[in-house]
Amino acid sequence: MSIMHYFEEKKSGTLPETYRNLTTEQMEARIIAIKLKLGEKLFIPGHHYQKDEVIQFANVTGDSLQLAQLCAANEQAEHIVFCGVHFMAETADILTNVHQKVYIPDMRAGCSMADMANIFQTDRAWDALTEILGDTIVPLTYVNSTAAIKAFVGKNGGATVTSSNAHSMVKWAFTQKERILFLPDQHLGRNTAYDIGIPLEQMAVWNPINDKLEYEGEVEDIKVILWKGHCSVHEKFTVQNIADLRECDPEIRIIVHPECSREVVELADDNGSTKYIIDAIENAKPGSKWAIGTEMNLVNRLIQNHPNKQIVSLNPSMCPCLTMNRIDLPHLLWSLESIVNSEDINVIQVDEDTTKDAIKALERMLARA
Repeated sequence: MSIMHYFEEKKSGTLPETYRNLTTEQMEARIIAIKLKLGEKLFIPGHHYQKDEVIQFANVTGDSLQLAQLCAANEQAEHIVFCGVHFMAETADILTNVHQKVYIPDMRAGCSMADMANIFQTDRAWDALTEILGDTIVPLTYVNSTAAIKAFVGKNGGATVTSSNAHSMVKWAFTQKERILFLPDQHLGRNTAYDIGIPLEQMAVWNPINDKLEYEGEVEDIKVILWKGHCSVHEKFTVQNIADLRECDPEIRIIVHPECSREVVELADDNGSTKYIIDAIENAKPGSKWAIGTEMNLVNRLIQNHPNKQIVSLNPSMCPCLTMNRIDLPHLLWSLESIVNSEDINVIQVDEDTTKDAIKALERMLARA
């Protein structure tokens, strides 16, 4: 993807001020009316981390890849208004057909983790790493990455991974090459590799800011190269949070997302994907106590949905994901009314070449999911 194309794709309109002046009741009524009018032509997927005011209008809720797959399966929908962040809408566009349009209500809804690995940094890293280690590396990327990174991975024999299938995909990658490069979240990569038996001493870190391989041992001992990226939400859960909670209530069970640091995951009682966390809470006994280390909108929703259980956030000072919270009622209504008025605001369209290579990475994963 050229840099010019990348910025052209990101052009968007600005929310008209009139939407800010509407009451919640007015906006909700107009959204309901549009959903009735468009019927099956409209599909609104909502990520678990979205605000309740938006989730109430979602046709389905789920994690990023699950929602993109549901978009692809829903061939009747001509208009897909993705309530999530930019990389999720890109994946939906990659997997859907040419007759479907994917929109995001607010183009500012990005992902800081995905933005920590751009294609220019990745190309430089690949050149440097293959010069050091030769043709011994297969790249893997978390689905929380841009379409350009997915395409890079697909073109170089690698695959995408989710937090649910990371273990099986990392095992697969080691059947392909001697080493893996894991983008863009170092914590998920480190936790996954450690779980399948790779010692921490055989894990290096690639720093894309200074184009440097951070490793103290002999380079031939490296098995995993972790991209120096992270989730700005999950990295805020700390060892001190766990210590404070254990002291306050030794009986509480702590469950965290594997995007948390290795130290936090190691001290928690359990860890797993967003779906894993949701299922664990749903299957827990009434009266059980839980501290959850993941995004605050989801934690609050679990608290509301399970009044018979004692649930708190692992970090009591945690805020919801700021970029996820970009999408609100005014932006959702504006997006829907733009569709009705044939204005095509905030359409996400991945170019053909990027799509072709990104699909390779996704299909390698889906074949093993």
